[in-house]
Amino acid sequence: MAHENVITTTEGGIGIVTINRPTKLNALNRATILELSEAITALDDDAATRVIIVTGSGEKAFVAGADIAEFSEFNVEEGEQLASLGQQLLFDMVQNLATPVIAAINGFALGGGLELAMAAHFRVASDNAKMGLPEVSLGLIPGYGGTQRLPQLIGKGRAMEMIMTAAMITADEAKTYGLVNHVVPQPELIDFCKGIAAKIMKNSPVAISKAITAINASFTSGGFATEITGFGESFGTNDFKEGTTAFIEKRKAVFTGK
Repeated sequence: MAHENVITTTEGGIGIVTINRPTKLNALNRATILELSEAITALDDDAATRVIIVTGSGEKAFVAGADIAEFSEFNVEEGEQLASLGQQLLFDMVQNLATPVIAAINGFALGGGLELAMAAHFRVASDNAKMGLPEVSLGLIPGYGGTQRLPQLIGKGRAMEMIMTAAMITADEAKTYGLVNHVVPQPELIDFCKGIAAKIMKNSPVAISKAITAINASFTSGGFATEITGFGESFGTNDFKEGTTAFIEKRKAVFTGK
């Protein structure tokens, strides 16, 4: 299946899905989320594919966030639908996929980009990568699982700090936090991930699938529904309108807390 924003290649049982919107730093819009869902599902349905690697095109960004201009005028209902549909189509689907998914973070992974990486079963970062959830600087909260998966991976306190400050962390900090498993030079990133994939492929795919299900079950809660509601409600605030307008106008936001 041909896609506009996603490139899929396969090699020796490894499927590589590359988000390809270089002029937008691979930002996630609704079309790209749908294409990623289709591409990853197709690989999962192919018995010859044993491991999936997700990465971004170029050397700057894995995914530098969501395409803010696309939703800057949304209301509460539209915001909640955006989060709910995105989680269902892509982020929850990736987390629960029977085929192992490795996120190869080749640059900026911000907002929805970090949320996509966190939905993968584990992460490898290039040494130039930077990660963060800057949504509160737009008057939003993370809406694609960020408030749930980040504390699961790095602990509540660090997740609270990252989300409330909207700060970015380096690849080395992410490794220290446990957010990524490995940090490697950028030119070696994909080959390093292929090396891990080769080790995975020596083992039982049925057992691996069952292990994924069992591990994910230990984190099940109602937090995602709470996040979806909070994300949607953010679209009814003046701070959201100010945050997204300031972003589009390339100026600093002035929030009123309303």
